[in-house]
This record gives sequence, C-alpha cells and structure tokens, in this order.
Amino acid sequence: MLMRTDPFRELDRLAQQVFGTPTRPAMMPMDAYRRGDQFVVQFDLPGIDAGSLDLEVEQNVLTVKATRQAATSGDDDEVLIAERPQGTFTRQLFLGDTLDAESIGADYEAGVLTLTIPVREAAKPRKVAINTSTERQAIKA
Repeated sequence: MLMRTDPFRELDRLAQQVFGTPTRPAMMPMDAYRRGDQFVVQFDLPGIDAGSLDLEVEQNVLTVKATRQAATSGDDDEVLIAERPQGTFTRQLFLGDTLDAESIGADYEAGVLTLTIPVREAAKPRKVAINTSTERQAIKA
C-alpha cells in the first residue's frame, strides 16, 4: 500500500492547483507562432475528451474551455494518490483586429488542440503601384 506522511500535503496540493509549478502550470500550456499568413496556437490538453472541449469567440476574445473528469469509476474505488489536475480549465486569448476570427480552424489530436487563425485580407502586406509620368510639360511664361 502506498502511504505518504506529509502534514502539509493538502496545503501544497491546493497551492499547486492555484499557482501551478514550473513543471505543471495551473493553466493550459500554450505555444503560439506565425506561419506565413496565419497564426498557429497549440494547447497541451492530455487526457481531455474531445467532447468536453469548448471554443467560443466573442468580440475578438477567444475562450478555450476543457474539462477533465476524475479517473475513478465507481464508489468502490479507494483513491491513494490524486496529483493529476481535474475539473474545468479555461484560457482566453485576445485577438487583434488584424486576425480573422470568423475563419478559425481547430484540430484535436494526441492531446494537443491546434488552432489556426488567419490574418484578415485587409491586414496583409500588399504592394502599392507607383504612377509615373514620362512626359514633360513645358512651362509657359
């Protein structure tokens, strides 16, 4: 039988859930980078069922919600150690006006949620044509 004798265990567990640790943050770990004309955002969500994921965009704020249920399956289960975080995790991203919030793509594979956010057409760099006049006009005095 596993046994741990630490009088501050519950206090440490609560502090880790609220503040996180360097190896296990309290929120969803995220990577974000630009790939050409789109931004890619990846969230690590191991053990999350795809059906419990929820994405919502409201006024350029993208909200990601994920729920992890307890691993115990019945009343007869005796929990010996419960260190994996469970419950509902939420993270919000503020999308700039240059991003197209209407065309966000989302894929979930192997515990990684990948969002693809394209740049709006109006915000993409473009070349401006320069008009030149090759004819010289004489100045009359």
